[in-house]
This record gives sequence, structure tokens and C-alpha cells, in this order.
Amino acid sequence: MATKIRLQRHGKKGKPFYYIVVADARAPRDGRFIERVGSYNPNTNPATIDINFDKTLEWVNNGAQPTDTCRAILSYKGVLYKKHLQGGVKKGALTEEQADAKFAEWLDQKDSKITGKKSNLNAAKVEARKAALVAEAKKKEEKAAAIAAKNTPPAEEVAEEAAPEAESAE
Repeated sequence: MATKIRLQRHGKKGKPFYYIVVADARAPRDGRFIERVGSYNPNTNPATIDINFDKTLEWVNNGAQPTDTCRAILSYKGVLYKKHLQGGVKKGALTEEQADAKFAEWLDQKDSKITGKKSNLNAAKVEARKAALVAEAKKKEEKAAAIAAKNTPPAEEVAEEAAPEAESAE
């Protein structure tokens, strides 16, 4: 039986949410599946990916073919890299310890990249909030100035009222 690792769509219109499943290649997209190995939520930034690493690695090693999108997700999570390293161990190019060290180093780099992206997104969000507050304050001041200008009498009337008072004082 040809098995595929693919996405099964859930969620409402315009807000998709996907399960990562292992299914028979002949089964419909949202139909029967053999095992659910994770989930993928593209609505968040960065996208949320929860995956059972060991089960997915086992399925990939047993010959399950990921679809293009699932291949990208598995590559992002390191499943395909781990399979690659295990192939090197089987061929004798690496020892198990070297493969584990390489994978741990790769995970550290990946985590630092993700953390950097999250912090940049948070900083941009805070900066956008500050800019919105400044723009709102400026708009409020302009409105207040416009209202004050509307409520104050024109300069000619003020000058005419001040002139008779000055004459009567003399």
C-alpha cells in the first residue's frame, strides 16, 4: 500500500487549520487516514507546527512519501535531516554520536532563528503601537485646535470691542 504524509484540512472558511496525517494515497484529502502525526496552523505568525517527531520519522523511514507542503514542514522541523543523518550512520560515514551532535547543533541554530523572528515581530508590533499613539495624539491636537479656532470670535470683532473700551478709559 502506498502511504502519503499529507495535510487534512479543518477549520472554517478563510481560517484553515490542518492535521498532518499518514494516509493511503488513494484515500480522499479529508477522508480516512492511518495515523495522525501532528497539526499545522498557518494563521499564526510564525506558523504553529506541532508534530510527533518519532512517529513521523518512523513513517518516513518506512517509506511514506510526504506531499510537497508536508515535505517543507518536515524539513523545517528536522525530520528529513534526521533521516539523512541516520542514512549516513548506516553507511558508516558517521558515528551515532556525531550524528546526534550535528542534529543538536542544527536544532540550536533553528531555535535561535525562530526566537529572533519572534522578537523582531514583537518589536515591530510595539513600534506600530507607539506610532499609532503618536498619530492619534497629533490628530486629537488638530481637532482641539480646529474647535478652538471655531469657537473664538474673529480678530476684527475683538479689535472693535477693544477700541471703544480704550476710548472710554481716557
